[in-house]
Amino acid sequence: MNVAVVGFAQAPHVRATPGTTNGVEMLVPIFAEVFKQTGLSKEDIGFWCSGSSDYLAGRAFSFIAAVDAIGAFPPIHESHVEMDAAWALYEAWLKIRMGEADTALVYGFGKSSAGQLRRVLSLQLDPYTVAPLWPDSVSIAALQARLGLDAGLWTEKDMAEVAARVGKSDPDGPFVADPLRAHDIAPITDGASVVVLASEERARDLVERPAIISGIEHRVDSAVLGARDLTRSPSTEIAAKALDLDGVELAELHSPFTHQELILRSALGLGDGVRITPSGGALAGNPMFAAGLSRIGEAATAILEGTASKTLAHATSGPALQQNLVAVLEAR
Repeated sequence: MNVAVVGFAQAPHVRATPGTTNGVEMLVPIFAEVFKQTGLSKEDIGFWCSGSSDYLAGRAFSFIAAVDAIGAFPPIHESHVEMDAAWALYEAWLKIRMGEADTALVYGFGKSSAGQLRRVLSLQLDPYTVAPLWPDSVSIAALQARLGLDAGLWTEKDMAEVAARVGKSDPDGPFVADPLRAHDIAPITDGASVVVLASEERARDLVERPAIISGIEHRVDSAVLGARDLTRSPSTEIAAKALDLDGVELAELHSPFTHQELILRSALGLGDGVRITPSGGALAGNPMFAAGLSRIGEAATAILEGTASKTLAHATSGPALQQNLVAVLEAR
């Protein structure tokens, strides 16, 4: 059974919000937006799945508190992943493929401004040999960028060109973590996003031009940073080989650092004719645990609106592109 994206919405990307860390204030308006897009109501949703982090929220079971955005009645069939909601979408995709539901609503949220984001992300590192050193996420990315520069795989000019595409290039700015300047680093962002999925049959009753997920694959590289070549993304390469990327017109890449876009473009074999992350991606706004889901939503929107017929979406999680998900969407 094919699965399609039929709706997408996201909250404004802001540096800080007065809302609570359970995301309810961000989620309620965008739930209403996708219901308006599709004509569905919460009673029509067969499965709900979310992505967020209790570590980031600073509270236990924050995803349960987020269910307040849905309402206590009628009872729902709900699940959660403690990572970017792109992986929640994968779970929902499986539910529909297995015939357990014909619609699903996937959402992700994060309030990065609530704490020390770079320190929180250190908690995902090896707990015995790396995490006790507290290397922050930007420093690890800087090591990755330096390896590529020293190997001649890219230049600072290449990185600045990526930043320039989202209007934030400052090649003479001071280093934040050598060789990364402020323009190379995704901003700390509060935000949320939501995607509605439906079986292909149901989707054609809801929207004129559903974005069919023709392939989706995710792979994981070693958590041991010294055990892999950080200038490549083998998991992205393997995921891409399992998919048909011929004819892709647009690719939404989840790259929180400029040099990571260069790695991903190489891993996916994207040519000059492919439009790369026209939304601006994570470099324009990086709501943790929603940015990867937004890449799928943005790629689907191009199909829903008729500006592309075949698109690619990518999401990442973990340090230095450790885990990667690739999806291909098509109009049929």
